[in-house]
Amino acid sequence: MKDDSLPEWVSEKCPGVSMVHQDAARARQAELTKPRGALGRLETLAIELAGLQQTDRPRAARVPIIVFAGDHGVAAQGVSAYPQDVTIAMMANFAQGGAAISVLARELGSRLEVVDAGSLAEAPMPGIITDKPRRGSRDFSREPALEPAELASAFECGNRAVTRAAASEPDLLILGEMGIGNTTSAAAIAAALLRMRPEMIAGGGTGVDAAGRAHKARIIDVALTQHGLAADGSPARILRAVGGLEIAAIAGAMIAAAQRRIPVLVDGFIVSVAALAASRANPSCRPYLIFSHRSAEQGHRLVLDALEARPLLDLDLRLGEGSGAALALPILRLACALHNGMATFAEAAVPDREG
Repeated sequence: MKDDSLPEWVSEKCPGVSMVHQDAARARQAELTKPRGALGRLETLAIELAGLQQTDRPRAARVPIIVFAGDHGVAAQGVSAYPQDVTIAMMANFAQGGAAISVLARELGSRLEVVDAGSLAEAPMPGIITDKPRRGSRDFSREPALEPAELASAFECGNRAVTRAAASEPDLLILGEMGIGNTTSAAAIAAALLRMRPEMIAGGGTGVDAAGRAHKARIIDVALTQHGLAADGSPARILRAVGGLEIAAIAGAMIAAAQRRIPVLVDGFIVSVAALAASRANPSCRPYLIFSHRSAEQGHRLVLDALEARPLLDLDLRLGEGSGAALALPILRLACALHNGMATFAEAAVPDREG
């Protein structure tokens, strides 16, 4: 059902997977000089990409990285181990090339764009694209985090970022996030969408202890009841009540990318929660979401299970920024290289199995 607080394009159907190209890729895999199925998920990744990209030769060479940043009013409730001014400081660190995702982007040859989707920064920052309706979300423990127009603006921010990236004809996109308090917002969104108790979802985030996790879960539990999310659990309603501007922008970007037939390599807990919201708002985007890793954040496994996702890596990461997706990108590149570059039995004059 379309929600009037979301832009009309959000509900437009994404292109279907090309079964013709998937079948052709599957047939090629059967002809390559290896036992059938011997490369496991590397084979299925190449087949999946072929269908999504509508090509005989899947690619993962041109992969821009977009990091969306936002601040969260709920940080005033002491849910993070770090002060809120870290968000702005880290945005500058991204732009200056000193953050983990900056290093990974350089090593991968990926263009990194940082979007201020809702930080507390009062003025535009060098090297950062500012595209926000307000400075930070409201404290959802006291009032709804976002107004309907602000949520719509965040989705448009994601759409605009994808439009910029699409100009370079990317093979895939990586979307990342930064924002003190955003694991609390993501846990609240996930608890509402999955109808689970917050203590099952809320994790350590930036490093809070067991008492901190319990406090975070209590804040979320009270907020879910206060906002009546048990009665109305639509994605837009949940995002307005307890969401964040950068999380909503990522959800919008995922739908916008899928509508342009651009697969998204999904990062950790927060980006996966955005993927859950996006796939609930527009289920046709789900095939375009490839899940990179399972993070150490407590609720991530539950979100992945709800999405029926099989992540590629499990490295106990909990950094965010798109770092886990960046680490998984070489796997996709090698899967494509093997699919496209290996010889067939006929080409190599190698006897295939009998029968």
